[in-house]
Amino acid sequence: MAYRLGLLYVGLALYGMAIAMMIRGNLGVDPWDVFHLGLAQHLPLSMGTIIILMGALVLLLWIPLRQRPGLGTISNVIVIGLATNVGLDLLPEIEHLGARTALLIGGASPTG
Repeated sequence: MAYRLGLLYVGLALYGMAIAMMIRGNLGVDPWDVFHLGLAQHLPLSMGTIIILMGALVLLLWIPLRQRPGLGTISNVIVIGLATNVGLDLLPEIEHLGARTALLIGGASPTG
Protein backbone atom coordinates (compact mmCIF):
# COMPACT_ATOMS: atom_id res chain seq x y z
CA MET A 1 0.00 0.00 0.00
CA ALA A 2 2.76 2.45 0.89
CA TYR A 3 4.57 1.67 -2.38
CA ARG A 4 1.43 2.38 -4.43
CA LEU A 5 0.77 5.58 -2.50
CA GLY A 6 4.35 6.69 -3.14
CA LEU A 7 3.91 6.03 -6.85
CA LEU A 8 0.69 8.03 -6.81
CA TYR A 9 2.40 11.05 -5.25
CA VAL A 10 5.36 10.86 -7.62
CA GLY A 11 2.98 10.70 -10.58
CA LEU A 12 0.90 13.62 -9.33
CA ALA A 13 4.02 15.70 -8.70
CA LEU A 14 5.26 14.95 -12.22
CA TYR A 15 1.88 15.95 -13.62
CA GLY A 16 2.08 19.28 -11.78
CA MET A 17 5.61 19.80 -13.11
CA ALA A 18 4.37 19.00 -16.63
CA ILE A 19 1.74 21.72 -16.30
CA ALA A 20 4.44 24.18 -15.20
CA MET A 21 6.61 23.18 -18.17
CA MET A 22 3.79 23.80 -20.64
CA ILE A 23 3.03 27.17 -19.04
CA ARG A 24 6.70 28.23 -19.17
CA GLY A 25 6.89 27.02 -22.77
CA ASN A 26 4.16 29.57 -23.52
CA LEU A 27 3.08 27.72 -26.66
CA GLY A 28 -0.18 26.20 -25.43
CA VAL A 29 -1.70 24.24 -22.58
CA ASP A 30 -4.48 21.69 -22.13
CA PRO A 31 -8.13 22.88 -21.91
CA TRP A 32 -8.48 22.84 -18.12
CA ASP A 33 -5.30 24.87 -17.78
CA VAL A 34 -6.55 27.44 -20.29
CA PHE A 35 -9.39 27.98 -17.83
CA HIS A 36 -6.99 28.07 -14.88
CA LEU A 37 -4.65 30.52 -16.65
CA GLY A 38 -7.58 32.79 -17.47
CA LEU A 39 -8.56 32.88 -13.82
CA ALA A 40 -4.95 33.47 -12.79
CA GLN A 41 -4.84 36.57 -15.00
CA HIS A 42 -7.88 38.04 -13.25
CA LEU A 43 -7.37 36.90 -9.66
CA PRO A 44 -4.49 37.63 -7.29
CA LEU A 45 -3.84 33.91 -6.79
CA SER A 46 -1.10 31.59 -7.98
CA MET A 47 -1.78 29.04 -10.69
CA GLY A 48 -1.45 26.15 -8.24
CA THR A 49 -3.87 27.76 -5.81
CA ILE A 50 -6.42 28.14 -8.59
CA ILE A 51 -5.95 24.50 -9.59
CA ILE A 52 -6.58 23.46 -5.98
CA LEU A 53 -9.63 25.71 -5.56
CA MET A 54 -11.24 24.60 -8.83
CA GLY A 55 -10.54 20.95 -7.99
CA ALA A 56 -12.18 21.43 -4.59
CA LEU A 57 -15.18 23.06 -6.27
CA VAL A 58 -15.55 20.07 -8.60
CA LEU A 59 -15.35 17.74 -5.59
CA LEU A 60 -18.17 19.69 -3.94
CA LEU A 61 -20.31 18.81 -6.95
CA TRP A 62 -20.02 15.20 -5.82
CA ILE A 63 -22.18 15.91 -2.76
CA PRO A 64 -25.52 15.55 -4.60
CA LEU A 65 -24.24 12.30 -6.07
CA ARG A 66 -23.57 11.01 -2.54
CA GLN A 67 -20.05 10.06 -3.53
CA ARG A 68 -17.13 10.30 -1.14
CA PRO A 69 -13.77 11.16 -2.66
CA GLY A 70 -10.95 8.90 -1.60
CA LEU A 71 -7.42 9.74 -0.57
CA GLY A 72 -6.19 9.55 -4.17
CA THR A 73 -8.84 11.96 -5.43
CA ILE A 74 -8.17 14.52 -2.73
CA SER A 75 -4.42 14.09 -3.18
CA ASN A 76 -4.89 14.70 -6.91
CA VAL A 77 -6.33 18.15 -6.26
CA ILE A 78 -3.73 19.20 -3.69
CA VAL A 79 -0.48 17.67 -4.97
CA ILE A 80 -0.95 18.77 -8.58
CA GLY A 81 -1.59 22.36 -7.48
CA LEU A 82 1.39 22.42 -5.14
CA ALA A 83 3.70 20.80 -7.70
CA THR A 84 2.58 23.32 -10.34
CA ASN A 85 3.54 26.18 -8.02
CA VAL A 86 6.92 24.59 -7.29
CA GLY A 87 7.53 24.02 -11.00
CA LEU A 88 6.66 27.61 -11.87
CA ASP A 89 8.99 28.83 -9.13
CA LEU A 90 11.85 26.63 -10.38
CA LEU A 91 11.49 27.17 -14.13
CA PRO A 92 12.49 30.58 -15.47
CA GLU A 93 10.63 32.31 -18.28
CA ILE A 94 12.40 31.46 -21.52
CA GLU A 95 12.61 33.46 -24.74
CA HIS A 96 14.36 30.99 -27.07
CA LEU A 97 11.78 29.22 -29.27
CA GLY A 98 13.69 25.94 -29.32
CA ALA A 99 13.82 25.78 -25.52
CA ARG A 100 10.14 26.74 -25.26
CA THR A 101 9.26 24.00 -27.75
CA ALA A 102 11.25 21.49 -25.69
CA LEU A 103 9.32 22.53 -22.56
CA LEU A 104 6.01 22.12 -24.35
CA ILE A 105 6.90 18.69 -25.74
CA GLY A 106 8.39 17.57 -22.42
CA GLY A 107 5.35 18.77 -20.52
CA ALA A 108 2.83 17.30 -22.92
CA SER A 109 4.50 13.90 -23.20
CA PRO A 110 3.59 12.54 -19.74
CA THR A 111 0.05 13.88 -19.96
CA GLY A 112 -0.77 12.91 -23.55
